[in-house]
Amino acid sequence: MNFNIDRDLPVPLGTQLRGLIEYGIACGELAPGTRLPSVRRLAEQLGLAPMTVSQVYRELQGAGLIEARPGQGTYVAAAMPVTASPQPDLAGFRHRIDRLIDDAVGAGLGRTELAALFNARLNLLGAPRRGLRLVLVGIFEAATEDYAAHIQARLPAGDSIIATTFARIASDEVMRRRLAQADLALTFANRKAELERLLGRRHNIASLSFIPSEASRMALAALDPLTRLGIVSTIPEFLPVMTRGIRRHAPHVADIRSTVLGQAELPALLQAVDVVVYATGAEAVLDLIPERTRRFEYRHVPDPYSIDHLLLPMLDEIRAGGRSRRGKPLREAP
Repeated sequence: MNFNIDRDLPVPLGTQLRGLIEYGIACGELAPGTRLPSVRRLAEQLGLAPMTVSQVYRELQGAGLIEARPGQGTYVAAAMPVTASPQPDLAGFRHRIDRLIDDAVGAGLGRTELAALFNARLNLLGAPRRGLRLVLVGIFEAATEDYAAHIQARLPAGDSIIATTFARIASDEVMRRRLAQADLALTFANRKAELERLLGRRHNIASLSFIPSEASRMALAALDPLTRLGIVSTIPEFLPVMTRGIRRHAPHVADIRSTVLGQAELPALLQAVDVVVYATGAEAVLDLIPERTRRFEYRHVPDPYSIDHLLLPMLDEIRAGGRSRRGKPLREAP
């Protein structure tokens, strides 16, 4: 991934760099294990003070997104594996089986009767089990519901997923309990450490990569080359990544202007462009856009490859570990 700082953006350079790395990880552009440039090299490449780059690296390391390996460099942190089920105590099982046999013999059961009873109970293991319960924790309610619907469409029959937000689990004790009962909690890569702090590492927590939706990509590709395009991000950290992604899908558009919701230059930008692309969560900008101006959302969706090759094998591992350890099934909150 090329780290390009845009000095024309109304975003501090250090904030841009952090956003490029943070959302590069969340959107799958920076895979776990990717080596990052050294502080000195990246500072020279971008024309930044080494102290600025060093501070960004410290913040990302504190968030668990990158890791420093002594003598090797700085890397994108490896994906945390799903919490493994404890290994069975075989000696303890044998001891309990021996006691059960002794009790059965003491009660007058013969070898044939005991074997038939054991086999009958063992055959119950083939009975259908309940599906796994997943929870997706996002930032914006409507978008998270949409992400969950995309994931649900690729889950095995019987598995289910519900959506919630960090804001809701922070204020809703019932939702926190239901989240804790889930077989697996999902979130964005750059928010996984936050969810781990809320739930604790003993819970199964994983992250997925996200990509621009097909509708967003097609809308960008269909823009007229002479379009004056305005980009509005929800938060400063996301603006560099959003601008970069839009330039990738609309390379033929030369006049692109970017800003953040709430910035002083926003009204002037909205008056000067033909099309506005706004980030998820920036819907407040819709009330400010002139009627003549076309607008559409830069929406992301869960990466299907991430679902098929990371999430589904993870669910198989959880399923192979036996029935859910979470207790009561997770139900939709009222």
